[in-house]
Amino acid sequence: MFEYQKTGRFFAQVAGKMEELAAAELQEFGVKEITPIYRGIWFTTDLEHIYRINYRSRLISRVLAPLLSFNCHSTKYLYETAVKIDWEVLLKKEQTFAIFANISNSKIKHSKYAALVLKDAIADHFAKLYGERPSVDRVEPDLWINLHIENDKATISADTSGGPLHRRGYRVKSVAAPMQETLAAAIIRLSEWQGEKQLWDPMCGSGTLLCEALMLYCRIPAANERIRFGFQYLPDYNSQTWHKIEKDSIRLTRDLPPDLIYGSDINSHSVSSTRQNLNTFSSGKNVKVDEIDFRNHSGMKDTVIVTNPPYGVRLGEEEKLKELYRQFGDFLKNKCQGSTAYIYCGNRELIGSIGLKPSFRIPLVNGDLDGRLIKIEVY
Repeated sequence: MFEYQKTGRFFAQVAGKMEELAAAELQEFGVKEITPIYRGIWFTTDLEHIYRINYRSRLISRVLAPLLSFNCHSTKYLYETAVKIDWEVLLKKEQTFAIFANISNSKIKHSKYAALVLKDAIADHFAKLYGERPSVDRVEPDLWINLHIENDKATISADTSGGPLHRRGYRVKSVAAPMQETLAAAIIRLSEWQGEKQLWDPMCGSGTLLCEALMLYCRIPAANERIRFGFQYLPDYNSQTWHKIEKDSIRLTRDLPPDLIYGSDINSHSVSSTRQNLNTFSSGKNVKVDEIDFRNHSGMKDTVIVTNPPYGVRLGEEEKLKELYRQFGDFLKNKCQGSTAYIYCGNRELIGSIGLKPSFRIPLVNGDLDGRLIKIEVY
């Protein structure tokens, strides 16, 4: 038996600063034993919940099923231990696999070399059994395998998600520096928007916030477009249970009313990208997207505003960005009375330029950016 089968313990990878949010989401799925740590959550549950979490979670990046944990002080011992794992239970020789590794505070220093050692161990295990080796596919493998080594303790896990869950499948067009889907979902969640008011993104970029809002309202499972999951390669996978969860989730979906979600942007390419991404949903046609500078907009009263303004500062641009943020603050104050704005600022230094006092500042990471989500209530 693998470790997860004995303990029922799994590990959810999440973006930095989203641990508590994702833990709350796991509780909503009915998970009981939850222990958040840095960029992840240990939790105990059964495989039925693993299917449901992978299909519906909007905040989790991956769910890992530990196969084996052991003390590991050298790559030689890593190989000798890994080559004995029953890999043929998870993978057929004609299928493909890939490894992603992370290492900290250990005698083994290089994650890429450690991943190579594990790859050799898996390949040699199959070669000894069948005289053939499965191939490595770093783009779309059948099975993703994770190697985590911390303080000289190694854990080898199967990725039950089948790749990063933030890849929803709706982003057919993009713009420079797009917001990650899980971050957009976190912003919509923190806004507490449920469709009781109109939601507007006045600087919508490629429409990630709009798409996540649509998926939330329509109750579309976050991984609805995913063709396969890693949990389908686990030895105790139950296809009947999975397909029932899939069908029950789809049965709960609903259409989006016209004009409940609205987007706009000054850039024609952004507007075109947003429209194409929204069109991947059957209700996407009910989202109006305008090409307009918010400074020329008549404003929106009693609305939930969510947006991610430009924040990249190149030489000579900082003053222009400060002026943009100042003008956006004036726009909110003068044309959006009764509205609540949730603004993600990738550059925290620009928050003060808005000129309005936030009622909260929540740290949220977007890739390498340690940004802040601020809430401004416009009276």
